[in-house]
Amino acid sequence: MKILHFIFIMTLSSAQYAQTPSKMETVSLNGKDVYYEIYGKGKPLFLLHGFTQSSISWKPFISDYMNDFEVYLVDLRGHGKSGQFTEKISLKAAAGDLDALTRYLKLDSIYAVGYSYGGEVLFQLALLHPGLVKSMIIIGSCGTWDAKEFPEWVEYLSYKNLGNLPWMKEQQTSDAQIRSILDQMPDYVVSVSESELKSIKTRTLFVLGDKDDSVPLECIAFARKNLPDSFLWILPDTGHGAHKDKNKADFVKTSKEFFSLGWSGKSD
Repeated sequence: MKILHFIFIMTLSSAQYAQTPSKMETVSLNGKDVYYEIYGKGKPLFLLHGFTQSSISWKPFISDYMNDFEVYLVDLRGHGKSGQFTEKISLKAAAGDLDALTRYLKLDSIYAVGYSYGGEVLFQLALLHPGLVKSMIIIGSCGTWDAKEFPEWVEYLSYKNLGNLPWMKEQQTSDAQIRSILDQMPDYVVSVSESELKSIKTRTLFVLGDKDDSVPLECIAFARKNLPDSFLWILPDTGHGAHKDKNKADFVKTSKEFFSLGWSGKSD
């Protein structure tokens, strides 16, 4: 099990990143509070965090993107400064929040990067609002995931193991919120069918660490086979957070090339 890779990439402090957002706001959408921040100018780029994280996890990337994009950091439903979970986790509902936010912001199209949970939310957003997401990068996700198939992750991401989840106290607002997130883990399930994949026209890049034990290669292969315009980039000696640490510079460079249609594939 490669959970130790996850621990390492999650423990980086964000205190050193002090960019000032041009706008920060909490807005009520679909009966939920949604918090977001905006940095830079250019085409809208949404950076979506993983489960148990918040938008803080993307702070180290702001300076890399803000000169080329208008960067949106969003706290997904239940996380960060957005409203806490009050009902069973639903990635479709989280996508609905994002859709409502883009409408509120009067954005006709966006680019997006989603890590893990954020990537699964992006698939749901592409289904909910066809044409909204022009290009997306999915890190550590294939769009389908069921916690029941990964008992080691359910055990790891549990409140009794909070002492080994140090980033949560940094990125969440209270102990009650932390508990509400971790309580959702056993019910975490999402799926994208073959027909749904075939309906998604968004140009998509899958980014996967070769040591990521939370995303079966069979699931990636299924998604790639049925997603009309998709690519795969596998990074060597890398766990779940394939975009971070030693891979960060290469990831930023490749993501910009992909969004500018200048990337034709590093690994198939």
